[in-house]
Amino acid sequence: MTTPLSVIADLVPHGSRVLDLGCGDGRMLAHLRDTRGCTGLGVEISPEKLIAAAEKGVDVLQFDLEQGLSMFGDGSFDVVLQIDTLPNIRHTENALRETARVGRLGILSFANFAHWSIRLQILTGRLPVTPELPYEWYNTPNLRVATYADFERLAAHCGLRVIDAFGIRNGRRITFAPGLLATEAVFCVQGA
Repeated sequence: MTTPLSVIADLVPHGSRVLDLGCGDGRMLAHLRDTRGCTGLGVEISPEKLIAAAEKGVDVLQFDLEQGLSMFGDGSFDVVLQIDTLPNIRHTENALRETARVGRLGILSFANFAHWSIRLQILTGRLPVTPELPYEWYNTPNLRVATYADFERLAAHCGLRVIDAFGIRNGRRITFAPGLLATEAVFCVQGA
């Protein structure tokens, strides 16, 4: 996870019931539990990460997000997190709609492929390797890359309302020209 825990945690209301899609080793849910009194559930496909999350005392379910979230009813959670998850999901539109359906608030983040340093690397003829995108093109787990502006269009296409959007660089919130200056994009969305 490249997005700083505290930046996302500050967006989650105290005492929320949280669903963390692609929860990894459970760090975020453990942090929310310990600092904000939240409860919740993580969803992870990797057996190693599933075990790491369970070792942190996080309730976690092994499940492939490509199959949707039909096991959860509408509005089952206060907040649904997708932190660095969207680039790894094939059916992005469905994942966004399901996030808005099962949660009152969706918080999503991903590496911003339009950051100026990435643009510069592309101008030199090479695909970028950055702290946020640390893989060579031939061994990346990401199915796709995204930009700040692209996500705004996707949210609108999926019928979601963006209620907050900003970028992150060096652990700090970026609101001026986030598409160019932020290494990570963060969006808070709700169903329309």
